[in-house]
Amino acid sequence: METDLELARRAALTGAAVALRYFAALARLPREVKADGSVVTEADRAVEAAIRAVLTGARPADAVLGEEGGQTGDAGRRWIIDPIDGTALFVAGDDRWLVLVALEEAGEVRVGVAAVPAQRRLWWAGRGAGAFTAEISGPTLVAPRRIRVARDRPDDLPASRFGVVPPADRLRGGERDLIAPLAAVTATVPWITHPGLLVAAGRLDLAVQTGGQAWDYAAPSLILTEAGGCFGGLDGSPRPEPGPALYASGPALHRAARRVLRPGPGEPG
Repeated sequence: METDLELARRAALTGAAVALRYFAALARLPREVKADGSVVTEADRAVEAAIRAVLTGARPADAVLGEEGGQTGDAGRRWIIDPIDGTALFVAGDDRWLVLVALEEAGEVRVGVAAVPAQRRLWWAGRGAGAFTAEISGPTLVAPRRIRVARDRPDDLPASRFGVVPPADRLRGGERDLIAPLAAVTATVPWITHPGLLVAAGRLDLAVQTGGQAWDYAAPSLILTEAGGCFGGLDGSPRPEPGPALYASGPALHRAARRVLRPGPGEPG
């Protein structure tokens, strides 16, 4: 029988294969705008359906929460799916979108998988088992290796390698205002893969995601923490909850960034 991690990887790779077929035919892909202003396509729904089929076929008693289909089932074990994380990037032909699959059990994320299909790379983690990445070659993972956050970097904001989600050129006014205090003390750098994953791999020190839901954060948050990093909302909660979130190489940097973004009483903003 497959382990939960093996199942999550298989589900993510199945979704990635479906997504790549749509990505190869973007010119014919209709786009819609949801009530919150975000873009959704037939590809989002098809990828989620493919992932759900894999998960429910193997674990029929588990609940499933997906960005497009909502929640089905009510159990202590819940799979969390973001079929295409970064749909705006996807429809623009940008290769930085992801397919995210995670398993939450008793309120704790136990497994997290992030596929970057157009870059042919998979990232994953199991709680207590470390974080890893590998190249994707069809259904096979090539040259898997363990990843860890950078521990030999200065623990202060000005020296940090800092990334922002969404990319700087796609930030809206409110998102720019949110990160402005942090951007004033540490320069943002461009990124080729989700900055939270790059923090986990030691290639960035700090990242801010200006907004998201449980499906945006469940998988990357576990990958980061299993790589030795620190994830949490601006209120300090370590859970993958709605709102902005911080990814950092360690708790000191995470606290420093939170203080800048959410100063306490009497502190300058």
